[in-house]
Amino acid sequence: MSDDLRARLVAAGAELVAERGTGALSLREIARRAGVSHGAPRRWFPTHRDLLAAVARVGYDRFSTRVAALDLRGEPRDGLLALGRLYLDFARTERGMFELMFRHELLSGNREGLREASKPLFAVLAGLLGPDRPGALAAAGAFWANLHGIAQLSLWGSLEVVGTDDADVLLRTAVDAYLEA
Repeated sequence: MSDDLRARLVAAGAELVAERGTGALSLREIARRAGVSHGAPRRWFPTHRDLLAAVARVGYDRFSTRVAALDLRGEPRDGLLALGRLYLDFARTERGMFELMFRHELLSGNREGLREASKPLFAVLAGLLGPDRPGALAAAGAFWANLHGIAQLSLWGSLEVVGTDDADVLLRTAVDAYLEA
């Protein structure tokens, strides 16, 4: 079994999640898409969760590449808005991957290093909020939770409850609130 087959299985999973969402990610369907027997993935991925974690790693890599392309050297507000807009856009355009990346059971106990992959992304956010600020990590965590909530509510079509369906209005409000705190 070659590394090429492992890559094909992961690519097949990434394609499936993009096309049909997380519910389509069965071992059998990924194997079919990769053109191998339904038992072949088990050689590389002992559990279904291991294969899903490998697919989620693709999402972290894609998101990290987009974050790295941002110019965050200006004012913190501009950087937070750019990062927040990128996050919201990723959630919207790669919904299945976004949902997969944050599944709790995948973040722990995997060989893909998903928690480690998320730490540099969190560090970017913490840096924008001010790493020397008292309670910087807690503030960054709270902001990220707020941002993730905005993304999720937007995906569910539930923003009208707060008087707008424009996620950017909530993003700007959250950025201003966290920078003023």
